[in-house]
Amino acid sequence: MAGLIKREDIDEVRQRTDIKEVVDGYVTLKGAGLGTFKGLCPFHDERSPSFTVRPQVGRYHCFGCGEDGDVIAFVQKQDHSSFQEAVEKLAARIGYELRYEDGGTGPNREEVGRRQRLLDAHKIADEFFRAQLLTPGAAEARTFLHGRGFDRAAAEHFGCGYAPQGWDALLKHLRGRGFTDAELKLTGMFSEGNRGIYDRFRGRLIWPIRDIAGDTIGFGARRLYEDDQGPKYLNTPETALYKKSQVLYGIDLGKRSIAKDRQLVVVEGYTDVMACHLAGITTAVATCGTAFGTEHIKIARRLLSDDGSGGEVIFCFDGDAAGQKAALRAFEEDQRFTAQTYVAVEPSGADPCDLRQSKGDEAVHALVQSRRPLFEFAIRATLKQFNLDTVEGRVQGLKASVPVVAAIRDTSTRTGYCQALTGWLGMPDPNEVLRLVNAAVKRGDAGRPPAPGPQPQGQQAVPAPAGGPGVAAGPPSGAVPSYHRPDPRDPVASMERQALEVALQMPSLLEGGVWDRFAAARFATPAFQAVHDAMRATGPGLVVDPVRWVEHVMHEVPEPLRPLVSELAVVPLPASTEEAVQKYCRDILSRLFELQITRVKADKMGQLQRLDPASDPETYQRLNRELLMLEMERRALRAEA
Repeated sequence: MAGLIKREDIDEVRQRTDIKEVVDGYVTLKGAGLGTFKGLCPFHDERSPSFTVRPQVGRYHCFGCGEDGDVIAFVQKQDHSSFQEAVEKLAARIGYELRYEDGGTGPNREEVGRRQRLLDAHKIADEFFRAQLLTPGAAEARTFLHGRGFDRAAAEHFGCGYAPQGWDALLKHLRGRGFTDAELKLTGMFSEGNRGIYDRFRGRLIWPIRDIAGDTIGFGARRLYEDDQGPKYLNTPETALYKKSQVLYGIDLGKRSIAKDRQLVVVEGYTDVMACHLAGITTAVATCGTAFGTEHIKIARRLLSDDGSGGEVIFCFDGDAAGQKAALRAFEEDQRFTAQTYVAVEPSGADPCDLRQSKGDEAVHALVQSRRPLFEFAIRATLKQFNLDTVEGRVQGLKASVPVVAAIRDTSTRTGYCQALTGWLGMPDPNEVLRLVNAAVKRGDAGRPPAPGPQPQGQQAVPAPAGGPGVAAGPPSGAVPSYHRPDPRDPVASMERQALEVALQMPSLLEGGVWDRFAAARFATPAFQAVHDAMRATGPGLVVDPVRWVEHVMHEVPEPLRPLVSELAVVPLPASTEEAVQKYCRDILSRLFELQITRVKADKMGQLQRLDPASDPETYQRLNRELLMLEMERRALRAEA
């Protein structure tokens, strides 16, 4: 087994890796002040962005759930990998060759983590399938693509491939690349019979299914031959990599457009995604053999920055009964979004792929533009089940529609649809519908998901900052049980917190004689004093390197206070230009030093007042001189500021 990665190499990887670039692969980040970025937390469900990244110090912190760490910790948590695997992945990303304590070059293929082995196998299989699409045996697959309007460039763009007929083409290929049967069984690309494992995908057109970072984690396969007794579409089964409830086909290609355009178009199949993208709707994705559910919503909301400031989700379903049923399932999940949610259904029943073939790209755009609010679609779909030309039908339609309208959480929107339902039913009294809907809401008859319960302990939202610009909220309740949480209304505690924020984020300002002043400071708040002690223990040698400075302070501080240090290191400083940041930081440090002078002066003034000048004239004169020097120092600080 290879030894541990050398500590200096770990530090080098951490130093060289841009944490914002890595996080950007998972979270849509927006500027939140000079050098600070925010987005929806990837570790818990939230509506307002509280996940903060500070590239200058190489750290992230969520002010909602308390998750924090450096770029290595982020990759560990996102990929569910070990520390060593995360470092190795980041090193490969920047092309850095790691050294190990045993002098080796790292683990060989048999020793890498299980997840990475699975990713390697999928990458090789992806390349194998793509190469096979160009062979004579794949003529039927190429014909299928061409018949649906996809040329070779389109096939290459989406990574389409072909699984050869036979039982072991892929199996032999991966065995030849050093994979064991035990490893291959875990990939989901093989089935098992009496004689061992064999290719799951045979004689089929292949689409690689990738995660948001672009890694292939599974495959979708379409039947091509009449003698194939399997299902029309066959996907990878559930594996350690592939969880269908968390996968959106096309998310790797569409994530930038989704974030930029604040739009997500959900279609039903692989060819629909291809057709939409080629028609210019590059925000299209598809689920893989399952309904659009809660886990998909989490992915979508992070990309949309679904924080109440806009955005739209458009479900494009077939016009048949199955498509309408899918739309109604989407309605059940709709109100987990704050984005506007719509349904676009082609009256003829054509899907985006068919529509593009028959009427061109403009027809696909027109389909998306024809979207209707999902609430309206759900109510009208319910009413279609009844004959509204009869009194009995209208009564039944009303009874069936009331729970649907009652499911609308926004009161104003719900009232508006009560009025709309009155018109669709041709009822004379709009108050009657409103009365029935309100009664259903009170009874709990609304057909909607249950309201979120209380947040789990340790994930309470951090209160809004108090005390003016630059004063961040304290650590989450329970995050520092050994220390009392400072009162944000206490001006001294607020000033001390600001000083620590500056010292962690702009440590270069502590160089030279400033360090001596800072190290001599004393903090009235115990939690802040403990952080200050950790800074002093770290010493002035690292103040020129913000990433290593914060890392060392994190190691020195008592463990219960590490979340607090993480907060202090990433909270945005209240300035919009580099010059303003420098001025703000110097002003804060000057205030800290002035506070120290004020405290020392108060101590000495007390001594002076307790002293009898006649009995100890020398001490009396010394204290007066010291008080004079302190006052001169205080005035000099103000002049510098």
